Amino acid sequence: MFDEIQFNTIDRLPNYVFAEINEIKLKARRAGEDIIDFSMGNPDGDTPGHIVDKLVETAQKSKNYGYSASKGIYKLRLAITDWYKRKYDVDLDPESEAVATMGSKEGYVHLVQAITNPGDVAIVPDPAYPIHTHAFIIAGGNVVKMPFSWDEKYELDEEKFFADLDKAIKESMPKPKYLVVNFPHNPTTVTVEQPFYDRLVEVAKKERFYIISDIAYADITFEGYKTPSILSSPGAKDVAVESYTLSKSYNMAGWRVGFVVGNPKLIGALQKIKSWFDYGMFTPIQVAATVALNGPQDCLDEIIDKYQKRRDVVCESFANAGWQIDKPQSSMFIWAKLPDVAAHLGSMEFSKQLLTKAKVAVSPGIGFGEQGDQYVRIALIENEKRIRQAARGIKKYLQELEAAGKEQS
Repeated sequence: MFDEIQFNTIDRLPNYVFAEINEIKLKARRAGEDIIDFSMGNPDGDTPGHIVDKLVETAQKSKNYGYSASKGIYKLRLAITDWYKRKYDVDLDPESEAVATMGSKEGYVHLVQAITNPGDVAIVPDPAYPIHTHAFIIAGGNVVKMPFSWDEKYELDEEKFFADLDKAIKESMPKPKYLVVNFPHNPTTVTVEQPFYDRLVEVAKKERFYIISDIAYADITFEGYKTPSILSSPGAKDVAVESYTLSKSYNMAGWRVGFVVGNPKLIGALQKIKSWFDYGMFTPIQVAATVALNGPQDCLDEIIDKYQKRRDVVCESFANAGWQIDKPQSSMFIWAKLPDVAAHLGSMEFSKQLLTKAKVAVSPGIGFGEQGDQYVRIALIENEKRIRQAARGIKKYLQELEAAGKEQS
């Protein structure tokens, strides 16, 4: 009898591609194998001390033990809007244009649930961070996947983007209601400049759709590149919201602190649905987050410098192992095209073999969409010694793969 009961929302979700890699990784570790893990963007550094100190101080006050505010305490929302003013010269109202969230992922999912009607269409570039696509599926909407193109410098091919966007809009029925953008992009690390957002806002106003912008990796940039905000573009608040997380910039992944700002109608919807879903983050965490945003920012320089050094070591040591990888100018990831000798395997089989034979875990690009199947994502979460150790295992594996190919030919 109960076997006949269907869960339509869950049935619409695909199997989680990364689960297969995680299962192999778990079995290997249980068997005592040393796996060098680049598969998940989980920062390995300490949260800066002044932030931790504020958490401890605030947690010792009994008045902070009760329920908090679902949209975030006022001091945190004010810190968020002040951060935007300093960083992007954008004026935001902390009451109607900002909401604190339990990380940007929770904020994004709850926003999508609040604003999606059954059958609504969202355009999401492919490849994409999986929840950017599947949040709409969970909410009962539909997704149009738009191919995503970039050059060798990991910069967006803007003309192709807008041509593909125009095609997606014209071919969608009903017309799309939302477009998701994410720069620096996860997984590809692709970046844009402010004129891209200026043009995108104009298109959104003309075609009457909302833009959801995710800038989770905005602070992690190299060689002088600075991440722009869509909210700096004229008229952006009419059509756009933007999400951010403290997880990466401040090594606060487990703290679960983020926020969404922008269009008051969409922000109001998120605030309302959160008032039904939760009572907000633990107040001491919110107070500590205000210190992160308002306090000294030299800790960011140290974190960014660490990621840049790791990026350089990966690209150098992997090249010496026979795997040429271009250097991205942002993000804590490297989007690496499969080595020529492994191109025939596809990203999933390559990732499995890399794990079992080289003892190195990466994320297969197919998990981010069909356009990603010739790539893997490498997270910069291992130290430089471990990176070089990984390169030695990769070199041996690629040599064996090449020798096997020659035997077959």
